[in-house]
Amino acid sequence: MTTTYVWSAIVIYIILALFIAFLSRRGKQTTMDSYFLGNRKLNGFVSALSYSATTYSAFMLVGLAGLTYNGGVGALGFELIYLIGVSLVAFFGPRFWLAGKKYGYVTPSEMLGDRYQNKLVAVVVSLSSCLFLIPYSAVQLSGVGYLLQGVTNNAIPFTTGVVIATLLAIVYSYIAGIRSVAWTDALQALFMVITSTIVVLIIINRLGGFDGFFHTLETERSELLTVPGNGYFSFTTFLGLTIPWFFFSLSNPQVSQRLFMPASLKSLRTMLMGFLGFGLIYTLVSVIWGFTASLQFPDLSNADLATPTLLSSDLVPPVLGVIVMVGIMAAAISTIDSILLTLSSLFARDVYGNVKKNTSDQMQLRIGKLVIPVIAVLAFLFAQMELNLIAVLSVSSSAGLLVVVPAIIGTFFWSKGTAAGVLTSVIAGSFLVIMLEVSQTTPFGLASGIWGLLISSLLFLIVSLLTKAPKKKAHEFLGYIKNELRKKT
Repeated sequence: MTTTYVWSAIVIYIILALFIAFLSRRGKQTTMDSYFLGNRKLNGFVSALSYSATTYSAFMLVGLAGLTYNGGVGALGFELIYLIGVSLVAFFGPRFWLAGKKYGYVTPSEMLGDRYQNKLVAVVVSLSSCLFLIPYSAVQLSGVGYLLQGVTNNAIPFTTGVVIATLLAIVYSYIAGIRSVAWTDALQALFMVITSTIVVLIIINRLGGFDGFFHTLETERSELLTVPGNGYFSFTTFLGLTIPWFFFSLSNPQVSQRLFMPASLKSLRTMLMGFLGFGLIYTLVSVIWGFTASLQFPDLSNADLATPTLLSSDLVPPVLGVIVMVGIMAAAISTIDSILLTLSSLFARDVYGNVKKNTSDQMQLRIGKLVIPVIAVLAFLFAQMELNLIAVLSVSSSAGLLVVVPAIIGTFFWSKGTAAGVLTSVIAGSFLVIMLEVSQTTPFGLASGIWGLLISSLLFLIVSLLTKAPKKKAHEFLGYIKNELRKKT
């Protein structure tokens, strides 16, 4: 794959994506609701593709393929558990949507602050999200850097790829807010899943069809078809990876915020079903990609180079290889710009809006736009560390976000939950996860995410029982959700 091919494809992608983004500009984006939520009017099809592109980023064809390369079929089980976890959207999604529609919430942390009747809850949860999501953004930037570096055999340096991804994410975010991001996401998701599936089928055909492929895999790399196989996926490792991923749809605000955006509950259901179908196909494609790389290039120094190496090999026609490369790059950028919008809305709405009293919606929007490049630069600097194994780093970031899950569950199902319980659980849980990640400590063999979830759950329960709950708000909030769900059924 020549560098000229790669640059040409990148330029074509940028022109097409910018064209789609500008087409999405309907009316003026002058409010937080319109800029960050698309006026809550996204249809089910666009929502499904946007949700898919936001979730399935560089993690999949770079990260999950690399995880398969390293540990084998355990990676498939890991990702399938994530898909099972998405069933939480079927349960919590309508509740998020109804609450957002009724009370006008722009961010998940704003919902928590109002439900527990404490503005500090919104501030702390927002800051915690920023703390863990900026490294996650950096992981996506790194994915683009590794991708372009690998497919061009270092002709495009890692840093150049990261710079391109950072600038594009900022531009897409600015054009029309979430509406431009959603429509470019839809384009990127379709492009991504169609091209990668076609290329996998071509590769399998060149390796003797599915029977020949799996026979070769069983003969030459049989350890990759069992768990723990080569030892990578021990039970505790598997548990540490899957628990944060199971709760991903609730704990990650760039995902849960999208539950406010569909135009109706029907659109929300369409979003969920479309995402599950997309996810299953893309998971199988990514895992097969990792298996193929393990057969063809068994001695890679970095598992995250499995996909770039495969794309630049003789197994993949150069034109198709560069098309898939653009699809992966686009997916990573879609996750980054979604995170940029979410974090900027968190900061403007829940930090600035609560610290600076009586701020107007327009002022919050201006602040949100101002911090977008600041967040992007922080992610860029973090990406320059060139840390390895994108899949594991993604899970580590999600581990820190797990600490807010007890508070979210309590929001909809426990009237005795209190602001003190939320604050204690999120602060202590976040601190614990950071300490365990920094020290690389796993007490009793359990990963930081599991400890963070356990400790935050216990603290939320205990402290809430010892403090006074906002009974009036809890009764109003829970009563409204219960009555509306009864009407819908």
